Amino acid sequence: MARRENPEINAGSMADIAFLLLIFFLVTTTMNVDSGISKKLSEKPPADYVPPVIKEKNIFEVNINRNNELLVEGDRMDIKDLKEAAIKFIDNGGGIGNAGEDGSPGKACDYCQGDRSESSSDHPNKAIISVQSDRGTEYGTYIQVQNELLKAYTELRNRLSRQKYQMTFDELEKAYDEAKKNAGMKDRVEDLRVKVEFIKTAYPQIISDAEPTS
Repeated sequence: MARRENPEINAGSMADIAFLLLIFFLVTTTMNVDSGISKKLSEKPPADYVPPVIKEKNIFEVNINRNNELLVEGDRMDIKDLKEAAIKFIDNGGGIGNAGEDGSPGKACDYCQGDRSESSSDHPNKAIISVQSDRGTEYGTYIQVQNELLKAYTELRNRLSRQKYQMTFDELEKAYDEAKKNAGMKDRVEDLRVKVEFIKTAYPQIISDAEPTS
């Protein structure tokens, strides 16, 4: 009886199949992206720069120790209460704000709804939030603190924007971005830009990170 030869497997297309699978997984696979807080670092001041004198009442001190505990203005505080405490400080409106860039004198905050306490911040454009962490502080706790502070500014900006323009600041920024992309809305771009800048100037985000403690 004649010996039967084993049939050969045609592997000519295996390279093509492997290449297609490689492309498939490259397209469908998601990559983990590091998350964080976007911050623009200030430029280095000139050698002859003299820092302004800041009143202690215009500084809101937030300290995070190595045990991830919060000390706000010298008192223990839970993170969940930080936003309201920050709003109360920023929106106090107890004095006169900074002078304008055109040389106009500073004035009282006519849109603030705070207690106007003489022992708290004079004006939102003078209110500085200073955050100091410990080198042993967990990064997650630091992010939580920053998020609560940003929520405070967001709430204040949204409130003022609703009062003046009948929309939240988030909606105002979205409308501005859409107007810039739409050629048929060029007449609205400048108007929206002025409104966005007004709200940002009314409640500027002034959050300072102090040198961590060891």
